[in-house]
Amino acid sequence: MQRDEPVTVNATETSLRIIEALQDLDGAGVTELATHVGLPKSTVHNHLQTLWRNEYVVKNDGLYDVGLRFLQLGEHARDRRRVATIGPPEIDKLAEASREMANLLVEEHGRGVFLYKAKGSDAVHMDTHAGKRVYLHTTGFGKAILAHLPDERVDAIVDRHGLPARTPHTITDREELEEQLDRIRERGHAFDREERLEGLHCVAAPIVTDGAVVGAVSVSGPKSRMRGEWFDEELPTLVERAANVIEINLTYG
Repeated sequence: MQRDEPVTVNATETSLRIIEALQDLDGAGVTELATHVGLPKSTVHNHLQTLWRNEYVVKNDGLYDVGLRFLQLGEHARDRRRVATIGPPEIDKLAEASREMANLLVEEHGRGVFLYKAKGSDAVHMDTHAGKRVYLHTTGFGKAILAHLPDERVDAIVDRHGLPARTPHTITDREELEEQLDRIRERGHAFDREERLEGLHCVAAPIVTDGAVVGAVSVSGPKSRMRGEWFDEELPTLVERAANVIEINLTYG
């Protein structure tokens, strides 16, 4: 272990792995869970019993799942971000105006986290929900945030998470990413052309207050509709306006 690495508690890390596995598996029994995380059944059982006793997991017919106690913690974490309480009305308006899916996202631990989404009349179903975590370099709103972070912060994020590919269109080259971030800073908005999900396009704008980026807004939709002047000019204007209103409300509200 390097000297600058934080000291961690193995038992806590194991419990967290088990909780995340329960989410991935949509609930599971001890045997399936132990196989999934690669730990002895007795170890997994002991951790589950501790989590159950403290009301962080539930158990029904031998199957364990994440408990609603996390909902309280999640809402507390979300509401600590002022943008999470101020942003939603503008996201609703953006969804109505664009007729697509509008999103509000922030950065935490070098990943993008969805805080809120609103469906327009033509919005397609996507894999996003409040709390969903994504790699910043794979999304329009993630790149909008990266473009307004200090260089050393961007370096730290890329060093930690890398630039993994989600689709054949994902940026996986650091130099190419830097070029895109330069263009995003110049024009004020970012594009995602099938970089996280194939068939999906996105346009996003950062939310910046007091010189610091606090989040981003975006509109996502199928590439068959997200093209031409609508995608290149009209939609960026709508997204930038929404971001600007949120910025003003954050600053003076």
